[in-house]
Amino acid sequence: MDLLKDTILRLLRERSPEYVSGEEICRLLNVTRTAVWKHIQALRENGYGIEARSRAGYLLTGVPDKLFPEEIGQGLSTRFLGRNILYCDSVPSTNNLAKELAAQGAADGTMVVAEEQSGGKGRLGRHWSSAKYKGIFFTFILYPPLIPSEANVLTLMTAVAMAEAVRNETGVAAGIKWPNDLLVDGKKICGILVELSAEMERINYMVVGVGVNVNQEENDFPEVVRLNATSLKAHAGRVISRVKLLQAFLKEFEKWYDISLEQGFAPVLARWKEMSVSLNCPVRISTPNKSWDGWAEDIDSDGALLVRLPGGELKRAISGEVSLRLSE
Repeated sequence: MDLLKDTILRLLRERSPEYVSGEEICRLLNVTRTAVWKHIQALRENGYGIEARSRAGYLLTGVPDKLFPEEIGQGLSTRFLGRNILYCDSVPSTNNLAKELAAQGAADGTMVVAEEQSGGKGRLGRHWSSAKYKGIFFTFILYPPLIPSEANVLTLMTAVAMAEAVRNETGVAAGIKWPNDLLVDGKKICGILVELSAEMERINYMVVGVGVNVNQEENDFPEVVRLNATSLKAHAGRVISRVKLLQAFLKEFEKWYDISLEQGFAPVLARWKEMSVSLNCPVRISTPNKSWDGWAEDIDSDGALLVRLPGGELKRAISGEVSLRLSE
């Protein structure tokens, strides 16, 4: 959205529920009535409800549930996260675009958000389905003062922040399945993919990608995942504001990120354990080459899952190398 259109939208928002005359807009912005009308039309095409009344002017009557930067920024309370947003109606992968921006030196907290991903991906190269205007698909860039071995905990932190946001905004009791999924009643509503550029002792940048099933209907999911995926709408019984949910997540993540930088990861790990659905239960760990069964006992300070094998051995499963399946 260009600067003039953004300024007109902000003016209409500030004055609502009052009308703003076209003459006043022209005077404040030093533009012609034709230019004002052109930008009003562009806002309507983007989904904004704007009523025009002779001798009264323009009135903002509704905003679209689209992930426009102007809507995300409205009332956003974060310090740096989501303050710089690149909006895409459709993009192959928000993670790939974010990595390009990070390599070019994009600001800390820069976010790429899309209404749809044509090539969305999850862990281990899996495809992520993304019905347009139904979910939230975004990636943000971080330059954390961490070493590469600490990066795994950022995945757990992201899950904690999203689980908190989902519970607070929707009332749906989302739980966390190690290492990077959110479940509701055993079905997936959110996936997380963290990628990084790093050297031996430092992280150059990290991109944190998140996909959330928000307002999908059952038929929006490909048949191959329909039995294992669900949406927040299906469990809340109502349409969820994607903008408000994303704002809630950004606030929660920045809170936990600041806590971890000040106090270390212990508070994040403690909260993760409280919301986990994959601890103190039988599990199956699967890798490309083999799988084994055991009892999930704990996670360690690096975020690895500690699994007690039938013979008594405690095995360490590392995030990014294995997946977890609850045993039947």
